[in-house]
Amino acid sequence: MSHPRDVLLGAQASGVVIPVCDHYSGVEARMRKSLQLQAEMTQEFGTCVFDVTLDCEDGAPVGGEAEHAALVTELVLSADANARVAVRVHAVNHTSFEADIAAIASKVGQRLSHIMIPKVESLADVGFAERALIAAGAKDIPIHVLIESPTAVHNAFAIAGHARVQSLSFGLMDFVSTHNGAIPAQAMQSAGQFSHPLVVRAKLEIASACHAHGKVPSHCVVTEFTDANAMRAAAERASQEFGFTRMWSIHPSQIRPILEALSPKAAEIELASEIVLAGFKAQWAPISHQGHLHDRASYRFYWQVLERAHSTGRHLAKEVLEFFIQTTGDSHA
Repeated sequence: MSHPRDVLLGAQASGVVIPVCDHYSGVEARMRKSLQLQAEMTQEFGTCVFDVTLDCEDGAPVGGEAEHAALVTELVLSADANARVAVRVHAVNHTSFEADIAAIASKVGQRLSHIMIPKVESLADVGFAERALIAAGAKDIPIHVLIESPTAVHNAFAIAGHARVQSLSFGLMDFVSTHNGAIPAQAMQSAGQFSHPLVVRAKLEIASACHAHGKVPSHCVVTEFTDANAMRAAAERASQEFGFTRMWSIHPSQIRPILEALSPKAAEIELASEIVLAGFKAQWAPISHQGHLHDRASYRFYWQVLERAHSTGRHLAKEVLEFFIQTTGDSHA
């Protein structure tokens, strides 16, 4: 019988499932600790549960951009071959953008999970970045885009439609500051960012654009990095109310709350397993389960629950795990 990914996802079957957490660091000591933590948690969960993005934009000291790019390149090379490491370069209109691409993408492009391009305003900016990557011999790196202005939000659907773009992230801090004081500072905090109408609109536009094109919407930072409850609450709202399936971390203490909030709960996994396995045995014909009708639409939903569970290292029943072993050779449980 056909695999659920092939039957249920259709055109999205070739889409890449990426970790739900993207952890940023730009200072050398923190970048090294982030890579070590990723290795430790991969061992703990049996799969890589968060990306490490090494930051050139905010991490490089002014005047020291070239040296920082060289350091980032060294760190990528030193990382485990199976690590998921990305780099945020400078914006396409920054004087260091092309130097970043030349120093990093041309040397370690094959090792990068993706490259983050900040302050993208239009589809033309994505095209410019793509051409720079191709010129550097890194034509296959997925591009992640940071949406940080009203103009970028307006163009989000076009940007998300670009074939090389894998994910859109929302840059809350810059988005607020581009409004010249029209949005209050509270909108940059964990609670306020979910209530100000302009910020809410931007988040919904980005999430909608991503889902329309089968891309991954990645939620912005929570600056109260010592407040685990604020982090968890924000991650839950981003996921359950705004449709984001990935979120930024800026401190190691934020990683686990993000994983908890964006991973399916045990009861959800159990229900999804029962329904998908029953649908599989029925060759994807409609079934009745606990008094509810299920067909391919609901099978698709519950299969995606299982994909998230697998990608976040949650325990899966042996019969369900077989689906993932068939496609990836991964045997973690």
